Amino acid sequence: MRHAAAGVAAFRSMNRVDQRPPAIFLMGPTASGKTALACALQERFALDLVSVDSALVYRGLDIGAAKPEPAILARHPHRLIDIREPHQAYSAADFRSDALVAMEEIARAGRVPLLVGGTGLYFRAIERGLSALPDADPDLRRRLAAEASQIGWARMHERLQQRDPVAALRIRPGDAQRIQRALEVIELSGRTLSEQQAGPGDRLPWRILKLALVPIDRTALHERIARRFDQMLADGFLDEARRLRASSTWHADLPAMRAVGYRQAWSHLSGEHDRPTFRDRAIFATRQLAKRQITWLRSELDARWFDPDRGGLTEVAADALRLSGIPARESQ
Repeated sequence: MRHAAAGVAAFRSMNRVDQRPPAIFLMGPTASGKTALACALQERFALDLVSVDSALVYRGLDIGAAKPEPAILARHPHRLIDIREPHQAYSAADFRSDALVAMEEIARAGRVPLLVGGTGLYFRAIERGLSALPDADPDLRRRLAAEASQIGWARMHERLQQRDPVAALRIRPGDAQRIQRALEVIELSGRTLSEQQAGPGDRLPWRILKLALVPIDRTALHERIARRFDQMLADGFLDEARRLRASSTWHADLPAMRAVGYRQAWSHLSGEHDRPTFRDRAIFATRQLAKRQITWLRSELDARWFDPDRGGLTEVAADALRLSGIPARESQ
């Protein structure tokens, strides 16, 4: 795969002089098989798993978030799953703090942290740190929300595009919370969000092996996404969404509602469109998410890429871990 031999050789060379403890990033778009590979690798190596997923932190977001089944989590525990209620805020800074604590605990136990997931912002926060952004201003947020109620968030996104085009590229026109925050940061600091997030931050005190599952055939990925969503529906995703929606703390503006599928379910359950339209919109949104995730992965130039649809994936990935000095799992 891309840069494979050179990447592993460089990593091994670095390890001869770099005494930082090792960590593994297993990244990839949704439905690319990250969890299955992580579990397979844990069967062979002294690894503990840490979830890197902005939806899986929430309790109750199970079927629609493709949370690993209880039997899988019992055999292969993942840290940072089910650590917040859906109405509670959880930021990239929160995640970085929690992840670093988890990684240190794993290393002290003589094992290697394998961080697995698809939330690129979280991976970047762990590795590069985060700039100190201004605290939220309730009065300013109310003013921005009032403006949005008059002209709509699409127009607010256009405003952001004029003032911070880099941030506007990665923030969807319908993502009210992130548009509001980006505009708020500009108003409070006089600097754009993208400028401040580009700062070097605190570098991660770990040496990292990055593995990326990137399907060469997008058609196969799209078909997998559709099949998985249909299985979610068969498993009761809409019943799960109804239970969440019935909670007094659940509303359309929650951060948890950014999870793909749940916003579309909310619209469907509100009577805005029928079930076939809901299915089509949710699958389309998931495919768009996968596209954004793959685009982000292209910026990870030091990642070793694997096509999850090719045979022998576990063996090839295991070879990369062995060559990087990751210790084997002790016989049980």
